[in-house]
Amino acid sequence: MLEFLAAPFVASLILTGIHAYLGVHVVERGVIFVDLSLAQIAALGGTIALLMPVSGGDPHAPVVYWISLAFTFIGAAVFALIRVRRARIPQEAVIGICYAVASAAAILAMSKATSESEHLKDMLVGNILAVSWDEVFHTAWLYGVVGVFHYVFRRKFLAISMDHAAAEASGMSVRLWDFLFYASFGFVVTSSVSIAGVLLVFCYLIVPSVAAMLYSEHVGRRLAIGWTMGTVVSALGIYLSVELDLPTGATMVCTFGLVLVLMAVARVFLRRA
Repeated sequence: MLEFLAAPFVASLILTGIHAYLGVHVVERGVIFVDLSLAQIAALGGTIALLMPVSGGDPHAPVVYWISLAFTFIGAAVFALIRVRRARIPQEAVIGICYAVASAAAILAMSKATSESEHLKDMLVGNILAVSWDEVFHTAWLYGVVGVFHYVFRRKFLAISMDHAAAEASGMSVRLWDFLFYASFGFVVTSSVSIAGVLLVFCYLIVPSVAAMLYSEHVGRRLAIGWTMGTVVSALGIYLSVELDLPTGATMVCTFGLVLVLMAVARVFLRRA
């Protein structure tokens, strides 16, 4: 069992590492559903690519990845352009609309494909147990590059996430750095969706960050708590799915929700104490 679960567990650790960090930015920016929306846009691109003869119906074909990434870049550009002060329409509203439209469009596209229900299931919860070591190494390399990029320019990204108005007033090109943030975010989401599905990717991004906010306001401590929670929940979710013979992605999503509730309850008792 350990040999069978090794690659999925390492993949979940990689997902935890990058998504817990990006989740800090997303929560601070107040665009909670941006990951869900970008993930759904990436899934739409992948679905459309599957219908093209050049893909041969193979979801792992390179052309599927690049078309999915192109769709994600379009979404990143839209989200970067709509974030302005005193906007008449809230950014979260546009993000929600993009998610709804992308979801409906993906369902329409899948209605023309064979194995419609299987494609829908893979899009939502993925199949992390089927990940190969080649995918793990490729994902680790890609996320490592994104991580270095964010480390080098961390001050700019944090300045925009923590206080958008002050960053704009300082003369920083907020729209450019917003686009770079969402574009790098798109690289991560496109690869993550193909491994874990839309819902699990959303949980990796938001749940550890929200849980960490219950216990600390310091970015460093929040990252440590988020990484720890993601690691423990990943191991527990994968183990339960195998032991109970349940769908892995759905089991991990529910495990994230259960652990978050337990951490919130524990926080209440700690405050009273």
